[in-house]
Amino acid sequence: MNRVECNSMVDPLLRVIMKSPDNAWKDISNVKKKWKDLHFTSEPKFDKAVFQYNTLISLIESFGTEILMLPSDDETTLDSIYIRDAGIATSKGIIICSMGKESRKNEPKALKNFLFHNNISVVGEIQYPGIIEGGDIIWINKRTIAVGEGYRTNKEGIQQLKDILGNEVDDIIPVPLPHWLGPENCLHLMSNVSPIDHNLFLIYPKLLPARFIEFLKGLNIKLINVPDDEYESMACNVLSLAPKKCIMMSGNPITQTLLESNNVEVFTYDGSEISLKGAGGPTCLTRPIYRQG
Repeated sequence: MNRVECNSMVDPLLRVIMKSPDNAWKDISNVKKKWKDLHFTSEPKFDKAVFQYNTLISLIESFGTEILMLPSDDETTLDSIYIRDAGIATSKGIIICSMGKESRKNEPKALKNFLFHNNISVVGEIQYPGIIEGGDIIWINKRTIAVGEGYRTNKEGIQQLKDILGNEVDDIIPVPLPHWLGPENCLHLMSNVSPIDHNLFLIYPKLLPARFIEFLKGLNIKLINVPDDEYESMACNVLSLAPKKCIMMSGNPITQTLLESNNVEVFTYDGSEISLKGAGGPTCLTRPIYRQG
């Protein structure tokens, strides 16, 4: 059985699942036909997207991280490049999600097939009417999970998650998410919170409940606030490769400086095609399944 152990957002990242534009988008004509219906902000340039993605892959692999690539699937859409949402990683295996966006409903099945063929453990599956997406899940520590509750994740999905996890966690903290730009646009909890180290989180406080911010402070977690000017350029969507070592999208110099002033090593990539246009940063583009705790 391929090892899965990922009840942390910041421990050294050893294995991750990704899905390339070649496999998710297929070709230029498919992108042209589908991007508007899926609410991309504008049409992604396919060749440039492939180049940007390969650059990101090289960056992740340079840290010794193994990348497993999800294959093409005729039943999934352009959104399937954002692999994080189809599954939830735990200390024992993967939980298969139930998507809140109707056009993404086949992604969990594609992930489940991939895991089966690669001998990767599945420990449970969220069933409709429960919905939950991986982008709404944050391991605060190894015994505590925060779950964004909004248009993509509901109470029934959270209850099923609790039932599957059982005694693996002590606390599951529901975090109400605002309407923001509405159900067609993506607002996950991870849009507003990125753990950088066990006691250092990057947040966008304006879209988080005061009670949750106080909860994090009560755990002695230092909070870095993303400035308003850099929120929509996805400065709050940051992938931790190891404690105080992370990848973020380029073009967010204020947030990058704030991180570096806290002794964080920051690596950047150009995400104009693969991230900005589909609202999916480096966390969305990756499904970590093994971190060395």
